[in-house]
Amino acid sequence: MRILVVEDEPELAKVLRQGLQEENYAVDVALDGEEGLFKAQVYDYDLIVLDIMLPKLDGFGVLQTLRDEGKTIPVLMLTAKDEMSDKVKGLDAGADDYLTKPFGFSELLARIRALIRRAKDAPLRLIQVGDLALDLYEHRVKRGNKTIQLTAKEYEVLEHLARNAGRIVSRTELSEHVWAGDFDRYSNVIDVFLYRLRQKIDLNPLPKLIHTIRGSGYILKSPEADDPTRC
Repeated sequence: MRILVVEDEPELAKVLRQGLQEENYAVDVALDGEEGLFKAQVYDYDLIVLDIMLPKLDGFGVLQTLRDEGKTIPVLMLTAKDEMSDKVKGLDAGADDYLTKPFGFSELLARIRALIRRAKDAPLRLIQVGDLALDLYEHRVKRGNKTIQLTAKEYEVLEHLARNAGRIVSRTELSEHVWAGDFDRYSNVIDVFLYRLRQKIDLNPLPKLIHTIRGSGYILKSPEADDPTRC
């Protein structure tokens, strides 16, 4: 899951980024409204945490532009003001939720999880691909009756593949959704993580679920639909 934080207070932005990364989100930060709007237009995010009082372009302007462009990404607005008029204005502009500063980080996390679940149109908890099962609430992975122990980043890679099961996921998409925007997509880090996942999930004699599509990316698919282009 990739989140954009648009917040002009550097220390708060740093704390939010670190805290969200510790919760296994990939996080980009923008320190003004113009930068935030640019990143939201260029990159694919699962959620935006958007401050209202921003230099260059305020949060209302960022949100209104995104909605005018047809972008439906969930937006959680932040403000230091506890005024009903600001809340109404933000919601009218297309905000999905509203949080007044100061706030507890646990409350922010709860709001983020709720908005992401709502955006998926279902309170999805379990993803099943063949005999592989992912519990999205507890981050548990099983293949058949065997529990598979993964690192936090291995789980993030697998979850993104599982959420897009049956579809080719490019290296660029993986780098943008699992790592922050400054990740070097030309390094071999993605290959290393895919190798580790295969060593844990696709051990013989089990049929392979993770496949490389040469020149395109990776796909997680049940063994019923095998294809000679996959390796």
